[in-house]
Amino acid sequence: MSVIAIDALQPRPVADFWAAVLGWRIVEESTDGSISIAPADNVWPATDVLRVPEHKTVKNRLHLDLRADGSTAAAEVDRLLALGARHVNVGQGPGATWTVLADPEGNEFCVLSRSVQDVTGTGHDRPEQDGTDSL
Repeated sequence: MSVIAIDALQPRPVADFWAAVLGWRIVEESTDGSISIAPADNVWPATDVLRVPEHKTVKNRLHLDLRADGSTAAAEVDRLLALGARHVNVGQGPGATWTVLADPEGNEFCVLSRSVQDVTGTGHDRPEQDGTDSL
């Protein structure tokens, strides 16, 4: 996979939001208003925020799930809300182990309650550090 694309009426605020969320940087801005963001080490996939003429009208069919590694889920949700995210109800029940948020243009994403350390039970940042192949 090379790029994850996000549609936006106004790409700049969405690109700024996701760059701040992920700790990435803007690497390119094209004349059509599309903006590319990527990690500082340019590891792929990058994310392109593409200008589109229409508003988002339905729930995303694909979304990102973020983990609060090195923090708590509640602290990460607070950080994301301060960056411009907002809570969204997409039908998740009261027992959901994730929080659904949306970026400045309404693109949904989730913050998972469990970190990778909790999932693997190892305290390691990556599953391969404990000999497992995947979560």
